[in-house]
Amino acid sequence: MHFHFATMSTILALAIFAITLVFVIWQPKGLSIGWSATGGAVLALVFRVVTFANVWQVTRIVWDATLTFVGLIIISMILDNIGFFEWAALKMAQAAKGDGRKVFFFVILLGSVVSAFFANDGAALILTPIVLEKVRLLRFDSRRMLPFILACGFIADTTSIPFIVSNLVNIVSADYFRVGFVSYAVHMVVPDLVSIVASMAVLYLFFRRDIAREYNPADLRRPSDAIHHQGMFKASFYILGILLAGYLVTELLHIPVSAVALSIAAIFVISGWRTRTVRPWQIIKSAPWAIVVFSIGMYVVVYGLRNVGLTSLLGRAIEWSTHGGLYAGTLFTGFLAAILSSIMNNLPTVMIDALAIHDTAATGAMHQALVYANVIGCDLGPKITPIGSLATLLWLHVLSKKGVTITWGRYFRTGVVLTIPTLFVVLSGLYAWMLVVG
Repeated sequence: MHFHFATMSTILALAIFAITLVFVIWQPKGLSIGWSATGGAVLALVFRVVTFANVWQVTRIVWDATLTFVGLIIISMILDNIGFFEWAALKMAQAAKGDGRKVFFFVILLGSVVSAFFANDGAALILTPIVLEKVRLLRFDSRRMLPFILACGFIADTTSIPFIVSNLVNIVSADYFRVGFVSYAVHMVVPDLVSIVASMAVLYLFFRRDIAREYNPADLRRPSDAIHHQGMFKASFYILGILLAGYLVTELLHIPVSAVALSIAAIFVISGWRTRTVRPWQIIKSAPWAIVVFSIGMYVVVYGLRNVGLTSLLGRAIEWSTHGGLYAGTLFTGFLAAILSSIMNNLPTVMIDALAIHDTAATGAMHQALVYANVIGCDLGPKITPIGSLATLLWLHVLSKKGVTITWGRYFRTGVVLTIPTLFVVLSGLYAWMLVVG
């Protein structure tokens, strides 16, 4: 009887998870991901797969992550409004002096910087339309445009590794394992640099025949013409400096990262309102608030998988891999996270794997390597399929609205070839760096 009840609970937990995931990815009739995840959480409570105590546990884990993400997107939208990212893109194009290959590498570098400081979603959703507009002005045909567009989408995730704030996945994992901003950066900045180099190499080798050799810089306007308000533009550098300093002291003063991100977002909103460069209510209204509800709801559903023992099974598999040593454990966990992310989205995956790693007996450097390998797998793995991350789904939607259609088949063929070697190199870089920093 007990076995039958356990089996029923497992089937219910899996069914609720699968149904929730389908609705989150499918979004029928524009149904918000927040509503889908909330529906899944309610089902999990009704069928007693989770308890109200679990809901509270999950809320404590994800509140900081989601509010940080909201703050960063608000900052990104305001910077976009004042022409900050367009100015940066035009500066890069100007610096390349008509060399198509140079500007390709510069776009990748710009994407990696935006992703590091403003999260992968900011890089994919804000930078892609700007780059698309610029390559159209340069009169590139669709074959010449594609390398730039796909590079923007790819680099947004592959270089969203260095800081806690670079990806929602990073924040969730760091909050769960109580990793501070500086500790996280010490372990992940070097793997991120490895990822930038590997991504550049892979993207160039894949697209080398399609990248335009030269272009006419005169077809683009001057970088200064992109700035909508000089005072606000200059002030943004100081405000971003305060943001970075704030991040660095969060660990020392035990301040939630979201407190810094939201405070700076508020400063930007007030400055934008006073200079009449933004409409505060419009910015606040268009912020991704649904992600807060989604994170809590989705992770409540994931907690149901933990309660029926499925994450413990995964934990045993990860623990088995550690018997082969640090390198084997790092590679196995990273590729496991990547494969699961590509199949069922990286946000539920990072939590499932975090719960599994928590169930292992790994300690010290091995435990840290598993935590960071999980993050890297969940950051890079989503690029294999279009459903791997919400950022990719939104990115494809933005492109289709701009008249650029990338079929799922084309995306998958490109994603597999680009992601697998990059992931292997970055996980190897993590292993080598763990030997140095421990």
